[in-house]
Amino acid sequence: MIRRQSAKGEWIPPKGLWPVDPQDDVDVSDDRIWIDGCFDFSHHGHAGAMLQARQLGTELLVGVHSDEAILENKGPTVMRLDERVMAVEACRWATRAIPKAPYVTSLPWITHYGCNFVVHGDDITSDSNGMDCYRFVKAAGRFKVVKRTPGISTTDLVGRMLLCTKTHFIQSLRGRLAGEEGPGDASERKRTGEEMEQRIKDYATDASGLAPGCDVWYWHASRPVKERRTTQSSSTGERRPSNSGRHHSHHHAVKEEKGKFAQMVSGKGVKPGQAIIYVDGGWDLFSSGHIEFLRKVTQTEEDAAKERGWYTEEAKADRIEKAGEDYGPVFLVAGIHDDEVINHWKGINYPIMNIFERGLCVLQCKYIHAVVFGSPFSISKAFLLTLPYGTPAAVYHGITSFMPLTYDPYAPSKALNLYREIDNHDFQNVNAGEIVERIMKGRAMYEARQRMKGEKGMTEEAEKRRQDLEMEAERDRRRREVEGQFGL
Repeated sequence: MIRRQSAKGEWIPPKGLWPVDPQDDVDVSDDRIWIDGCFDFSHHGHAGAMLQARQLGTELLVGVHSDEAILENKGPTVMRLDERVMAVEACRWATRAIPKAPYVTSLPWITHYGCNFVVHGDDITSDSNGMDCYRFVKAAGRFKVVKRTPGISTTDLVGRMLLCTKTHFIQSLRGRLAGEEGPGDASERKRTGEEMEQRIKDYATDASGLAPGCDVWYWHASRPVKERRTTQSSSTGERRPSNSGRHHSHHHAVKEEKGKFAQMVSGKGVKPGQAIIYVDGGWDLFSSGHIEFLRKVTQTEEDAAKERGWYTEEAKADRIEKAGEDYGPVFLVAGIHDDEVINHWKGINYPIMNIFERGLCVLQCKYIHAVVFGSPFSISKAFLLTLPYGTPAAVYHGITSFMPLTYDPYAPSKALNLYREIDNHDFQNVNAGEIVERIMKGRAMYEARQRMKGEKGMTEEAEKRRQDLEMEAERDRRRREVEGQFGL
């Protein structure tokens, strides 16, 4: 490929070969903001930077570095370029992703796409020569600084995977937000809880980053109901003692509860005519697999709405007259399971992200309109019938499950004729387990990456611990399967 070169040695694509349109230079505007990075894992730190950048303008262009550039300057990526671009484009505050953007931010690139200012966090990012990646835009006076999101980074997440830690778990999100739980003294817990609650409100904003967007709820119910299979009658199955002599009853079905929905953030709410759709999951290491599923759910419902005449000019004019704006036909509600619920089923140190972190990842996704923290693993009839928006029009899930089960957690949804399935897709297997597997296969490279950033590398003892935990989880899964077969 023939490229032009600036006086500073920056490579500039010729017309027709820019990674995305427009191919002609765009007039530079103060309202068009540029931000760039690796965006390896779509953790909430990345979303937080994009949110703050979006609040400074009306458009946000996001440069995404190539796998090769990141390897040369920083170390290997976990997610491929197409997966990282997908994550950026799914963020509600991003206007457009620009793949293969230079690792050292280039003035000709940002000028070509019409951006006057570049935004980055208040940490230093260096290239392979140890020089500031933003030296050119800083010298030009076209650099703005935002606060770096505390407590989360790709390096931190990799460390959790390698070292099998559980210290990131949150026992009760409501307790943590209220300052009743967590590290530190009472004043520290209160301050941390207030900061976390504010961050949830910030991430629940609309595409402008300034106005209300998503509704946020918390579902209060007992842990057994959130964790186990539920029935409309009392618990069934005879309790039999295990070999240790203890009663092993924590897998028994329990009677369903309506629970209580408490609203944490009031967003735009449901608009007239919108179909309320419910999806649930752990959403751990929120990735291309989750994003593609949500996109396909949205697309399926939009196609159905098109058949109903939603997109006709008459229907659009009617919505604008009554609501003051046009809006889509889908209102997508995402349930998020508690940390202990996920750990009960997956074992080891899953989830890698705690419920607060996973919730922020879900909130930043443009396909989501409401979030329910603390949702049940097995969706009961009582839960579905008492959702704040009424009984949903559909409950979606993929064809495959992340683990074998001896019962169907979607049986009540099927009984109510609400259950719908999304076909497998190209990113079907990209989930937390797959990402951890990628890390483990490239252990030596990731250890080097950790050491480069001053982090502790994984020891042989840590590797043995993970293997032991995996074996323990497999034994527990098999035991549950046998118990389920015999009604234990």
